[in-house]
Amino acid sequence: MPPQMRLTAITLDCPDPLALSAFYQQATGLAPHPESNAEFAGLRDADGGGSGLVLGFQRVGEYRAPTWPDQIVPQQLHLCFAVDDLDEAEERLVGLGAGKPERQPCEGRWRVLVDPAGHPFCLVGGGG
Repeated sequence: MPPQMRLTAITLDCPDPLALSAFYQQATGLAPHPESNAEFAGLRDADGGGSGLVLGFQRVGEYRAPTWPDQIVPQQLHLCFAVDDLDEAEERLVGLGAGKPERQPCEGRWRVLVDPAGHPFCLVGGGG
């Protein structure tokens, strides 16, 4: 039987881990990891029980932001977040510092935004 694996963290490269962590903290309500610092910052469930997924941000020298939708600098991965109201979520996140690319592949079902470090992420309507 193959070994059992459990995903414990997703980490994004960025130029400023604390700033990007603050953006996602405001966006998601996740709590800062107590050991966050200028080189690596993380967010986790507010209860801190240890069983949840950590969203991490690590400092990378000479960071180059993804250039979605073209692939001059590929996005590598993107995050998707379920929201109840696309318009409301988009407005709130743009107010927090997200950008909205001109190209929107299926704007009625999901929205593509980019975080302050340039990582594309999607809002999926209807709660998922």
